[in-house]
Amino acid sequence: IETVRLNIGNKDIRGCIGCNYCAEHGKCVFNDIVNETVSQWAETDGVVIGSPVYYANLNGTLRSYLDRLFYSTSRTLNKAMKVGAAVISSRRAGSTSAFDQLNHYFTISAMPIVSSTYWNEVHGFQASDVEEDLEGLQTMRNLGRNMAFLLKAIDAKRAEIPQQEKNYFTSFNHE
Repeated sequence: IETVRLNIGNKDIRGCIGCNYCAEHGKCVFNDIVNETVSQWAETDGVVIGSPVYYANLNGTLRSYLDRLFYSTSRTLNKAMKVGAAVISSRRAGSTSAFDQLNHYFTISAMPIVSSTYWNEVHGFQASDVEEDLEGLQTMRNLGRNMAFLLKAIDAKRAEIPQQEKNYFTSFNHE
């Protein structure tokens, strides 16, 4: 299993403005790391997305990246059956809310979610604190094994992956 690491927390990434440029042009109107990484997403079989927790939320830069990436590629990049794992790092509280937010990107895209022996989280104020979180580190090791297993299982049966139905858009506005 090959890996590519992408750090975006220190990038300048604007949030989605809902202009729908991507619907007409197949890419986001803001030509930055979001458009630059679409090809990596197309080639990958799975992703692990991690975030620190700020006020029970994801890192703002990551949220902007994911909002724009998932929205701008919703018609052009089939993410179904790409494996997704969310990982959260927090000092104390708010981790389950942020964990849930990350998993929403996977579920709306028909991506199987990899779980572990607890929520995929570690605790600590600094990286050295996390090294002392024995339960969190064990959870990460189990997550890695589960992710590897699921990637291999899906690859072995790739020809049998069910076809997705055509997407319908429900609007309750009947004007």
